[in-house]
Amino acid sequence: MQEAEDVRRVALSLPDTTEKIAWSMPTFRVAGKMFATLPEDETSMAVRCPKEEREELVLSEPDKFWIADHEAQFAWVRVRLAALEDEAELRDILADSWRQAAPSRLLDAYPELGVPAGE
Repeated sequence: MQEAEDVRRVALSLPDTTEKIAWSMPTFRVAGKMFATLPEDETSMAVRCPKEEREELVLSEPDKFWIADHEAQFAWVRVRLAALEDEAELRDILADSWRQAAPSRLLDAYPELGVPAGE
């Protein structure tokens, strides 16, 4: 089971990532742009997710993903930490969100974190 400290450790291991408290919760930013948060009780995280992919993701794994009412208009999805299989899945989700927020200079500098093949 993944916990808030796992999110913090993995997020901060991604290039040019910083942690900043905003809205009374930890947020993680790449080059100043937010890509993950640890809301309220820290049993979930919110990450970037293209709106056109969210519905399918939530429908395919509703025990893992959901859309918070106040985030419905934004390209974000919530992830239940206890539902994650392992740290590799946590890292994949955070890296995907990081890629969506990272500037091209970082994507170019860290090709191993770049857009996966086929996208």
